[in-house]
Amino acid sequence: MMKEISILVLDDEKVFRKEIKEFLDGEGFSVLTAERPSEAFSILSENQIDILILDLRLPEMDGLQVLTKVKEEYPDIEVIMITGHGDMDAVINAMRLGAIEFFPKPFRLLDMRAAIQRTKRYIALHEQLKEINQTYSLVSKDLIESIGTEIIGNSFGIRQVVDLMGKVAKTDNTSVLITGESGTGKELVARGIHYLSSRKKSYFYAVNCSAIPDTLFESEFFGHKKGAFTGANEDKAGWFEVANGGTLFLDEVVEMQPAMQSKLLRVLEERKIRRIGSSVDIPVDVRIIAATNQDINKLIEEGKFRSDLYYRLNSFQIHIPPLRERKVDIPILFDYYVKHISTRMGKKITQVDPTIVKAMMGYNFPGNIREMRNMVERAIILSEGGRLTMKNFSGLIAPTDSVSTTGIIGEDIFDLDLIEKIVIMKALERTGYKKTEAAQLLNITRQALDRRLEKYDINL
Repeated sequence: MMKEISILVLDDEKVFRKEIKEFLDGEGFSVLTAERPSEAFSILSENQIDILILDLRLPEMDGLQVLTKVKEEYPDIEVIMITGHGDMDAVINAMRLGAIEFFPKPFRLLDMRAAIQRTKRYIALHEQLKEINQTYSLVSKDLIESIGTEIIGNSFGIRQVVDLMGKVAKTDNTSVLITGESGTGKELVARGIHYLSSRKKSYFYAVNCSAIPDTLFESEFFGHKKGAFTGANEDKAGWFEVANGGTLFLDEVVEMQPAMQSKLLRVLEERKIRRIGSSVDIPVDVRIIAATNQDINKLIEEGKFRSDLYYRLNSFQIHIPPLRERKVDIPILFDYYVKHISTRMGKKITQVDPTIVKAMMGYNFPGNIREMRNMVERAIILSEGGRLTMKNFSGLIAPTDSVSTTGIIGEDIFDLDLIEKIVIMKALERTGYKKTEAAQLLNITRQALDRRLEKYDINL
């Protein structure tokens, strides 16, 4: 239920103030009045006002000046302008400055009531929108903290990854196998799938299979009963129980020993587990997302990984290309990391040496995006005076003769539509989204720019 609407009437005519206050009080509104702007601003500083009924002609300052100041200091207040002088220019200026209605005196009080009711509905919708935006901001913050935002880029490879994430997220039980070199962001993709799915309110649990001793594998995955073995001093839930209803991410799944591979396969087929030392089966509803940076087919051929488990895990595969194969993303990632890390450190960067990105474009990045993030963080720590220079990256970026040219000479660079769209967006950003100036910057006509905006579905 919406709160009572509070109205302030600012008008230098005493009779009018008295008349409109009595009428609006009778309509159930909370009404305050002021004769002069200074009095009105004093009231605004001490009261929560929803609607200001503002006369155009006032002592101390005119109504348009008051309107400007109100919108600067109290942007949520809606303003209804009134005037005894028929000035169309004033009407236009008032609407441009943010007035929601404009009434010439004299007017019917019933018309004012109708205007206030319209404004009341507008305020209610605005409040709902604020709540939605707050909720969205919380969700976005949660996604950024939980997933990270390194899954960014304009290359064909990374766009394909994001597209596949969205598609498989819609199927809650499909197992996913993510492949890619170390540092490409496999866990980020797994988290993204989880938070895009209907399981997002349940646990996402990440397990590094290469870090678990063989003797603890079964206990960690399935749990145990008190007294099941030496050191089992209390009941313990395993990862399948902890992640029940959510997602279990198995990083470097190929590091599992054959015996555990067999038990994992059984859980995936039967959807139930049994704690060590228990005779009771526990149903589990867990989505499995596995990942590896190794050649899993070679491991199957060598007998180190079960083919039946592979087929069960590989219901849907996503491959993340290494950074050297999507070099078009390097400037975008670099820009993101500089802004993100410098903000986190509270260390403002105002100048960046352009030769840094040029050097990065010639570097192999064996550690992929993780390596880039770490080198940018180190460089920002070393930076002075708000400037990032090649000196800050000394010893970190060494040109690699054997660097793959896929990201430079391959298909990414010839996605001309994408490149043109990026250039247009940059021109619009630089000119404050003024089409004529952007067209001049791009050295094309305004009509040509409009056609391209329509082509790329860019709405301004």
